[in-house]
Amino acid sequence: MKTDRLIGIVVYLLNHGRTSAQKLAEEFEVSSRTIMRDLESLDKAGIPIQSFCGVEGGYQIMEGYVLDRQIATSHEYDWIVAALQGMTSAYGNKGLRQALEKIQSIHPGKGTAVSVDFGVAGEDDRIKEQLMLLEGAIEEKSVVRFSYTNSHDEEKEIQVEPVCLQYKWYNWYLVGYHEKYQDYCMYKLVRMDNLKVTDRKNTKEHKLSDIRMRDGNEKIVSVRLYGKASIKAKCREYLNGQVTKEYENGDFEFCFSVPEHETFWYGVILSFGNRVRIIEPQEIKDRILKTCKEIQMVYEV
Repeated sequence: MKTDRLIGIVVYLLNHGRTSAQKLAEEFEVSSRTIMRDLESLDKAGIPIQSFCGVEGGYQIMEGYVLDRQIATSHEYDWIVAALQGMTSAYGNKGLRQALEKIQSIHPGKGTAVSVDFGVAGEDDRIKEQLMLLEGAIEEKSVVRFSYTNSHDEEKEIQVEPVCLQYKWYNWYLVGYHEKYQDYCMYKLVRMDNLKVTDRKNTKEHKLSDIRMRDGNEKIVSVRLYGKASIKAKCREYLNGQVTKEYENGDFEFCFSVPEHETFWYGVILSFGNRVRIIEPQEIKDRILKTCKEIQMVYEV
């Protein structure tokens, strides 16, 4: 509906700032001409739309303008509830539960066809304690210190300004800022020991939109493999990639991107045995050959 699209355009411009008509057209899946008509309608309705020419031109809403009405639809509230329910399954934060209860009280809703359960992310009591400690440090803008064992089994003392917590690749991570190196990194909570919140305060404000993170100093590699038909489903399930080529006998080629020295995906590849062969990169092929020879030596003793 046009009304929903107009509201969507206003929200998009408020969140993203100056945007080209072409970008808006792609976002809302209409023509640029339709977007231009929509912007004219918004302007006539009193929404202060500003236009800018040149290479960095586009449209934006005048600075300082805010929406003062409830704009979420009933179905959108259902999605908000589903998202909050998913978060509470992983993170036992009291404020999060209260937020969910407030939304449900003003909008009982019918629910969505989709639900998310991250219960596996919240099963470890040690991780829960770390999450609570780090959340407090992030809110108080206090520097944290901990011992960290990286993917090469090297233990280091780390001191960072905590920025945010993320759940990805089946694990919780801390995004931290190194004042000394003026850089951001990600650290897996399960590899942390002796976590402490210090009396030192952050040296700067951290805006998530400006952060370009490095995953715990971990290089991301793109892997292409050849697999037997019998492991196609498992590749899709455990390696989070896509089939790029299929053969008449059911065999396939599969591509995925992962942290180079992360244990999980490497263990999955080894578990496939002779039903899989790495095509590229060469360093992963060499690493698997080396591991297989070392395993063989252990069993030949």
